[in-house]
Amino acid sequence: MSKVGKEPIQIKDGINVTVNGQDVVVTGPKGNASYQVSQGITVKVEDSKVIVDAIQKQDKKIRALFGLTRAILANIIKGVDTGFEKKLELKGVGYKAQMQGVDLVLSLGFAHPVKFTPKPGVVVAVQDNVITVSGQDKSLVGDLADKIRAVKPPEPYKGKGIRYQGEYIRRKAGKAVKAGA
Repeated sequence: MSKVGKEPIQIKDGINVTVNGQDVVVTGPKGNASYQVSQGITVKVEDSKVIVDAIQKQDKKIRALFGLTRAILANIIKGVDTGFEKKLELKGVGYKAQMQGVDLVLSLGFAHPVKFTPKPGVVVAVQDNVITVSGQDKSLVGDLADKIRAVKPPEPYKGKGIRYQGEYIRRKAGKAVKAGA
């Protein structure tokens, strides 16, 4: 049995969780979201807690989905309550990011600017070359942040590129340093 799956999920005030068969609908201040639970997994709402349980605890597939279902439901509940946010920093001379409507346009030294259009439910903002990607769906926020970073990942010699805020980039010595040693 999954240790993650056994933990109940706390429901804060202002969040409504409705279970209708295999469908779970969560409504909160940031919007609403739904999730369809796999067969063999049950979801109950008791007191201000969501409890996930597996019907056949010996089945390998059910055991694998048990903790996953609980983690997804916890992320949905957190998403409609506070949301998720990823911050990316631009490092490099001449690298800049700007918004054109809802689209993010990056100037990264390529012959053309790189344009990103976020999916519905994801908001992108730029301030002082820090890109903030936020929304209620954790997977959509992380996916867009990863796609933005993949355009120009940080390189190990000068550290130029797009990195997550607070990410440590292990630096390498250049060939001039290696030749002198």
